[in-house]
Formats: sequence, structure tokens, C-alpha cells
Amino acid sequence: MKKIAVFADVQNIYYTTRQAYGKQFNYRKLWQQLEQQGEIVAAYAYAIDRGDNQQKKFQDVLTHLGFEVKLKPFIQRSDGTAKGDWDVGITIDIMETAAQVDTVVLLSGDGDFAILFDKVKQAYGVKTIAYGVPKLTAKALIDASTVFYPIAGDLLL
Repeated sequence: MKKIAVFADVQNIYYTTRQAYGKQFNYRKLWQQLEQQGEIVAAYAYAIDRGDNQQKKFQDVLTHLGFEVKLKPFIQRSDGTAKGDWDVGITIDIMETAAQVDTVVLLSGDGDFAILFDKVKQAYGVKTIAYGVPKLTAKALIDASTVFYPIAGDLLL
């Protein structure tokens, strides 16, 4: 049975599905689809902690599905802008996990991960799968993926 590791860039998926469709991503449906392809041996969801109850309920749902939820504090800069991305953390976790799995699944449209996908395919021979909103996913990430699955249809709530 193929071993699968899943890495969900929660903020990216939340904002892109909301922008493109006005809907939310269906993590439960994704989990069911991936379980049909192999054994999910690692699953991480990367999010920003704003400390609100709605977000906590969502994180509990992810945990119940099987994700380990990793949180970073929300940082409000003095100029009013905000910071909160997990790119480095996701990269480290994928590099540490890729040697033990057959497939790396990334939920993100961020083109910064294209170099990472190229590296883990070359170094570990893993299959790389990206899920993203088609019109909001970087072409570089799509091209670096062994398979790109567009977020649409039954992957939306």
C-alpha cells in the first residue's frame, strides 16, 4: 500500500477557495479520496492562531480527521499589515518526511513550493501532488507537480 503524507497550507486554501468560489474547502472529502489511494501516514495542517472560537472549532475538525494542526500566532505589524505564513515550516516538514513516503500531497497554490517539489522528486523519487484553485495556483507549482488536482466541485462546501 502506498504511503501518503499530506501538507495543508490552510490560509492559502481558505483564501483562494473563498476568492474563487465563495465557498470553503472540504477537507473530509479530500481525506476520503486520499484514503482510497493509499495509507495516510502523516498529515499536517498549518494555520494562523487568531484565538477565535470559530477557528478553534475548525481546527478540532481537522484534528478529528487525522491532521496534526500546527499553529503560529497572528502577527499584526505597526503599519496595520499582518504576517503569518508557514512556507518554511511546510518545507522543513516535507523534506523530513519525503524519504519515508511514496507520495507527498500539498494543498496550496503557492509557487514558492515548486522548487521544493522538484527537489523531493529528484532526491527521494516521490510522487508530488498539488491541490489548488486553478486560476489562483502558480503555473510553476502545477508544472512541478507529478499530478495537479484542481479544487472544484465536490471538494467545496
